[in-house]
Amino acid sequence: MIENLQKYRFLRQYLPAPNSKRLVLITGARQTGKTTLARKLYSTLNYINLDAPENREIVREIPTAAWGRDIGAAIIDEAQKEPIVFDKVKYAYDAGDITFQVLLGSSQIQLIKRIRESLAGRVFIYELWPLMMNELLFSEDDDPKPPLVDRLFSDKSVTEIFKELPSLELDEKYAKHKAAENHLLRWGGMPALLPLNDAERTKWLRDYEYTYLERDLADLARLNDLIPFRKMQKLTALRSANLLNFSELARDASISTQTARNYLQYLQISYQVLLLQPYYRNLTSSVVKTPKVYWLDIGLLRTLTGFEGEASGHIYETMVVGELFKWMRTCQKNAELFFYRTRSGLEADILLQTPSGYIGMEIKAREQVFSSDTTALKKVAAALGEKWRGGLVVYRGKRIFHLSDPDIWAVPSWRLFT
Repeated sequence: MIENLQKYRFLRQYLPAPNSKRLVLITGARQTGKTTLARKLYSTLNYINLDAPENREIVREIPTAAWGRDIGAAIIDEAQKEPIVFDKVKYAYDAGDITFQVLLGSSQIQLIKRIRESLAGRVFIYELWPLMMNELLFSEDDDPKPPLVDRLFSDKSVTEIFKELPSLELDEKYAKHKAAENHLLRWGGMPALLPLNDAERTKWLRDYEYTYLERDLADLARLNDLIPFRKMQKLTALRSANLLNFSELARDASISTQTARNYLQYLQISYQVLLLQPYYRNLTSSVVKTPKVYWLDIGLLRTLTGFEGEASGHIYETMVVGELFKWMRTCQKNAELFFYRTRSGLEADILLQTPSGYIGMEIKAREQVFSSDTTALKKVAAALGEKWRGGLVVYRGKRIFHLSDPDIWAVPSWRLFT
């Protein structure tokens, strides 16, 4: 059971102190906790929410030269709602009237457009995602260590990372960490769901879908008819963890291929989906060039598809890829994420490219793994040679153990992400 507490957000470790000379943009999907985090971390700053029309009117009337005096160091929420704010912040920052300002917003396309026009080279951008598995375990007053997955971004081999770890954890820890994983697999990571019962959670997620369509999508595109977009949105959710065929998606949604591409772009830039690109080098034979699509919050995925049962293989894979992606982006790791698939059918679910080499991963939604699960990883390892750091078979069991050479280990997902 996940306790009803404000949760620790690892992004806070990377956000600058308010006494630094910095313009900060915190962005992400609606309701991920941007306002809560900013107001907690920067409690001494003024807070202005531009979702309120009267506040937008006030900031319009403030003379540009008086911005530093009248507003000063502040948190500006839903900053994209009043474009003139960006010009006034730029003027005050360049003039030295302010040295610190925090901008918040969920409409990525509008925010990035305004930043490119007014604040290019001045602003530091941070992304806040739905709660990660490890964040579900800690309250906002805790001081937790990074999860095990963070070690994959070091220069160590997979064997060096895992050989000193206990194979099994105590039942109490297992139960707590497994509960966090089960919560993600059923409800996703939206913070507002934590204090609600199951019926309330279901309603909240349905309401979120409508809010996204009516507000976030309205910031992205002026669609006269939302029905084709909603149909395409559902069809995309149904395809999570699968290769994305734009022609097939367009046909099933009764829209043109170009419209399908546009709609997918809207889902990407509003933090709803990840398009995982295929690894571009031919390691073993001709590779596919089609991306795979992943929905970034399982609760919203289930709401769109109406699936309420035990987590399927596609849902489990979606969760694992999403957790790895969210950690990588939160900590701004110098790494890239791919999958590898050849036209002859060889596939590795994840290929993590780091400055010190590659780690391959297979994802298995079961409690046992077998040596046959390493076939693809072995072939990729042979092709990569000295660039191979090792492989993981991520699964739902209890034990960490060496599964096969070269440097391939079985690791439970509830341990990897906590």
